[in-house]
Amino acid sequence: MANSDKLGFGGLVAPTLRRVTAITPLHLDVLAGHDGLDRPVRWVAVSELEDPTPFLEGGELVLTTGMRLTSGDAVPYVSRLVARGATGLGFGVGLGHDLVPPAYVDAAAAAGLPLVEVPRDTPFIAIGKAVSELIAAEQYEEISRAFAAQGRLTRAALQPSGTGAVIDRLSREISGWALLLDDEGAVRHVADATGTGPPAQEKAAALRPELARLKRTSSPASLALATPGEHMIVQPLGRRGFFVVGAARPFSPIEHTVVNAAGSLLTLALEQGRDQRVAAGRVRTAVFRLLLAGQAEAAADALAALGGTLPEGAVAVLACETADEESLTEALPCFTARWGRVVVALAPAADADRLAERAAGHGRVGVSVPGVGLALGLDQAERALASADPVAHFAELAGQGLLALLEPGAATAFAAAMLAPLREYGSRGDLVESLRAYLASNGHWDAAAQRLGIHRHTLRYRMKRVSELLGRDLDDPSARAELWIALCL
Repeated sequence: MANSDKLGFGGLVAPTLRRVTAITPLHLDVLAGHDGLDRPVRWVAVSELEDPTPFLEGGELVLTTGMRLTSGDAVPYVSRLVARGATGLGFGVGLGHDLVPPAYVDAAAAAGLPLVEVPRDTPFIAIGKAVSELIAAEQYEEISRAFAAQGRLTRAALQPSGTGAVIDRLSREISGWALLLDDEGAVRHVADATGTGPPAQEKAAALRPELARLKRTSSPASLALATPGEHMIVQPLGRRGFFVVGAARPFSPIEHTVVNAAGSLLTLALEQGRDQRVAAGRVRTAVFRLLLAGQAEAAADALAALGGTLPEGAVAVLACETADEESLTEALPCFTARWGRVVVALAPAADADRLAERAAGHGRVGVSVPGVGLALGLDQAERALASADPVAHFAELAGQGLLALLEPGAATAFAAAMLAPLREYGSRGDLVESLRAYLASNGHWDAAAQRLGIHRHTLRYRMKRVSELLGRDLDDPSARAELWIALCL
């Protein structure tokens, strides 16, 4: 087998054949295929085989002296190189051939394959070294650009807008578009350096099945997607969300490096932001506790450390039940704090309805009467929350009567326990209905007996039995009130 030496430089980038042939000391002369000189030279392969293609991968500059080739081999030889994806053919003269055979020039011109004449004084190894140095230089330049891009992304991450600034910067670095999504796939930030990318909401909706699949994996990894005219990369940000980048062309290895760097910065920013939000949330809870204790000045000073202020004038208290506290607090431009199982918001009276509607987009909301004081307002809001679907105002519940304010489960249990002795007594005297008629008639014997269709002495006997069984004085207004509530329930 003839000698075949392949110099491989399969790195990140490759110089073009035009740049290689422009190296003056090599004295290379392009004889054909000038339109193909901008193809990249990924390898330099030296071979005297009549068919070197089994040892090629594509992208090579094939060098030969043609010592085994004849003019009749020109067309099949060139055709095989083109089919294999060779970048060009370098024909060394002065050994097997004094000049490049015209048949090879014609075949290369017809096939569009660049054909370069290599003079005898230019060793093939010199071409290999030159290409190697060019690849190394371009790789260094690409790596330098990648480091510069990472620096710009890092500076963006330090801006007040944080994750949004990183997404904006990333879209410019890749000359494409970028989306920041929460863990449910909702869009948190979008940037498009081209101005022609897909609508954010439309793209996010299309990606939801893939995001759901990634979430089901124990260790979510990045995902590459390609459609006609569009290439995308989806990366998870821990368990805090995802980001997606897209461009009209495949991403280069350097761009993959930049995207990975952005992913690391976004993950770090989200985790640090989470810690900061948790700490800020604890401060707001402490502020609310101070407000309940009547220490408004101390509460205002504590909140000022977070750059916040308390509302002035009458406020309505909103008690919000939500599965996404972070999104809720971002949606409400007012003071909020976690308080037990609810998130409390202090809404200026004029904005209470608008903010309640906004909060309802994230769960259920109970709204107090504005200006009743913080402690009473909190109690009203929590009572209204029990009936919210998704919003309930305490003022509306109060208009429905006292029973609407009672917690259904506890009230029903209270009623059942109170009336149990009468029900256990049996139906001999129908004591429950007799008691209901007596109370509904405000204790008037004749009216109640007439309603029941019995003699008033019979009713007196039954009420005496009720009093004994319950251990309560039916002439006591408070006892009558409790019994009437129990009967209504």
